[in-house]
Amino acid sequence: QVQLVESGGGLVQAGGSLRLSCAASGRTFSSYAMGWFRRAPGKEREFVAAITWSGGVTQYTDSVKGRFTISRDNAKNTVYLQMNSLKPEDTAVYYCAASQIARIIVPESFNAWGQGTQVTVSS
Repeated sequence: QVQLVESGGGLVQAGGSLRLSCAASGRTFSSYAMGWFRRAPGKEREFVAAITWSGGVTQYTDSVKGRFTISRDNAKNTVYLQMNSLKPEDTAVYYCAASQIARIIVPESFNAWGQGTQVTVSS
């Protein structure tokens, strides 16, 4: 099983940017599709973005399209989420996740999780 550790969260003003990182260890990183999910206060966890094993395919939830970019560096066993033009409604705990369905993106297939990192966007 892959182990995931997120970093890069924090407090930022609306319109600002943050980059989240997720370092993976354990099983072969390139065997996994990687994703980011988030849970806002009082809400269920939701899919944010994902990327296939090669980085060739990415997928985003509609609310972050054009503002967030997911990328990965298989040599560093790390996946990133660049978040620009942040809005107060982006405030949430962000979780890194891995799926063994590596060549396509199936949000329901992600079953390895990090501990989460808090992102707070002030208005």
